[in-house]
Amino acid sequence: MTETRVDRRGRRVVVTALAALLVLAALLLPDDVASLTPAAFLRLPVEALPAAALVLVLPERARRVVVPVGGALLGLLLVLKALDLGFDAVLYRPFDPVLDWPLLAPAVDYVDVTAGRFAAVAVVVAAVLLAVAVVVLMARSAARLGEVVGRHRRVVARVLAVLAVGWLTLAGVHATSIGPITSRSTAAFAYDQVHRVRAGLRDREEFAARSAVDPFAGAAGADLLTGLRGKDVLLVFVESYGRAAVAHPDIAPRVGPALDAGTARLAAAGYHARSAFLTSPTAGGGSWLAQATLLSGLWVDNQQRYRTLVASDRLPLGGAFRRAGWRSVGVLPGITRAWPEGGFFDYDRIYAFDDLDYRGPRFGYATTPDEFTLARFQRFERTGEHAPVMAAIALLSSHAPWSPAPTAVGWDHLGDGSVFASMASGEAPAEAVFGRDPALVRADYAKTVEYSVGSLVSYVETYGDDDLVLVFLGDHQPAPFVTGPDAGRDVPISIVARDRAVLDRTSSWGWTDGLRPDPRAPVRPMDGFRDQFLATFR
Repeated sequence: MTETRVDRRGRRVVVTALAALLVLAALLLPDDVASLTPAAFLRLPVEALPAAALVLVLPERARRVVVPVGGALLGLLLVLKALDLGFDAVLYRPFDPVLDWPLLAPAVDYVDVTAGRFAAVAVVVAAVLLAVAVVVLMARSAARLGEVVGRHRRVVARVLAVLAVGWLTLAGVHATSIGPITSRSTAAFAYDQVHRVRAGLRDREEFAARSAVDPFAGAAGADLLTGLRGKDVLLVFVESYGRAAVAHPDIAPRVGPALDAGTARLAAAGYHARSAFLTSPTAGGGSWLAQATLLSGLWVDNQQRYRTLVASDRLPLGGAFRRAGWRSVGVLPGITRAWPEGGFFDYDRIYAFDDLDYRGPRFGYATTPDEFTLARFQRFERTGEHAPVMAAIALLSSHAPWSPAPTAVGWDHLGDGSVFASMASGEAPAEAVFGRDPALVRADYAKTVEYSVGSLVSYVETYGDDDLVLVFLGDHQPAPFVTGPDAGRDVPISIVARDRAVLDRTSSWGWTDGLRPDPRAPVRPMDGFRDQFLATFR
């Protein structure tokens, strides 16, 4: 059947309308989750009028070059907006176009672990193809609209005049709040990207200079940590243990009583505890950034800073203990491949996943249950006569997706971990979080935090003595779909000891009694802990 002129004209109208909708969507799409509402797409993009006016005055030859290029740039901005939305949904912050590309690799690893290698490769390929398609389609859409403007200059000029008068009139009426008629400017978003690029390029030199200033760099071992001589000091990071665990109305009713019960159990064993909050440099993920921040005394909130830090000679807490005569170890079951940057932390020994010889199943993203991790540390480093040991230990059972999760089996039954095979386990896919009722996800999260804290309390009850000092804290808050909006980046931190003299030294910190920090307990930046700790026990 021969296509009629009416059919061709109708097709051109549809293509033009789709091109206009795509461009408008790119201009109107918010860059943060809170603003992502239907109302956001019912506003006037402030760039549309001057952009159309520019196309009107451009000669035809220039228009054919400038408009598609402008469309391609708009496509790139749309991709960056999508990245901003993703980062805001998981990490509480926008994407940094200079510093954050390395963080995409852990995201792919997460998909690999929870959904399989094929899914991880498929996600990467689909993401690349989609990004390219967005840029190409935006360039073609802009070119299409440019052609329409070029063919109908007089009509477009009149429409622009009417829209400009209307926009200025409404802007005058809403001078104090233009929100009802305009969107956040995509031009402002583009300016923000340029600013982030410039700041990111400067950050390396600024951070390197800051890391070179270390008040403890030249401290002699004899002058370090004298207040902890003879003690075994455990510095334990509990995955995703954030303020939400003790403050969120759906989570605190379960975790809070577990902490209170832990406080009572520790007291019955002769231990005392105090707690407060630290503000983490990250949220929703990036555990290694938080760990590096606490151990180094520097604010490490991006991968560039992390790489700069591990290439420096700054004194980490593990190195300070080692210099002072302790055996210093890292127990890091999340390390499943070569980790050359581990040398910076100055441990005598690093126990990675393979070193723990775990023969049980995996629970979600966590490679080993927390009980097993602590039991292996006890077996390797604190059995029988031993030199004082400082251990940095990462507990992973409270890592997303929080289901399936292990339950306590008791220290005498752990063996090689095969006992956990009788429990529901596996590598839950991402939809185990994103596709479920948030209330159920929060319940699973609370259960895993309760398990992690319970494992620590039980460890102290079972293996503690007068010379054990335990400091445990969260590395970061869980993701926003668990905490809700505006949850902040605070994480609980607690110190536990039987020797009262240890806690007496911390009295100036103002921490509150027990494992559950009072809501009004002190809050300090995480990068201040190293210096505070070394100064207090010097």
